[in-house]
Amino acid sequence: MLNVTQIVTGPLEENVYLIDNGRSLLVVDPGSEAEKIEAAIEKTGAKPVAILLTHCHYDHIGAVTAIRSKYGIPVYVSPNEQEWLGNPAHNGSQGMAAYGIPEISVAPAEFEFERKEYDFDGMKFRVVETPGHSFGSLSFIFDDFAVVGDALFKGSIGRTDLYTGDSATLLASIERELFTLPDETIVYPGHREETTIGHEKATNPFFN
Repeated sequence: MLNVTQIVTGPLEENVYLIDNGRSLLVVDPGSEAEKIEAAIEKTGAKPVAILLTHCHYDHIGAVTAIRSKYGIPVYVSPNEQEWLGNPAHNGSQGMAAYGIPEISVAPAEFEFERKEYDFDGMKFRVVETPGHSFGSLSFIFDDFAVVGDALFKGSIGRTDLYTGDSATLLASIERELFTLPDETIVYPGHREETTIGHEKATNPFFN
């Protein structure tokens, strides 16, 4: 049984997820407020082993450098968005100073995800491609839940007006990779509250 801790960070209220089995811990999308994330990590008592990124928009990567440095752990990213980590124009942080958001440049990730199953100390998940919000967006499929970044939300989908976004691609991604999961699968999105696959299939206005 895995524990999932949600931490809401930053002005866009981005969801960071800590996934642990009591021994080891994965950090998904450390967006900002590194000290808040670190405090939540310490509370679990588990040892961080990796940072996983669903995609590389600034609100999902702002605390990567701090968390990576604090725990000495590697970062995993889509090969399609590796370059975005160090490119404020692509990760969306360029020109955001007026909103109190500095330009974000993160050192390259140590590993680029492959579309396969990963196993971190018994924490197993599949990596699937769910582009549309951005062309490198990924979702992580565990046994009874999925971490989907900004692909799917409760009652909505990710915005598609940003760099490499495309609405038709996103809808197709959700139907192909997410709506084929069991209805009871819990969905942990990059913003807002959790939902389930069954609830979104039945009620999401983009599909009904």
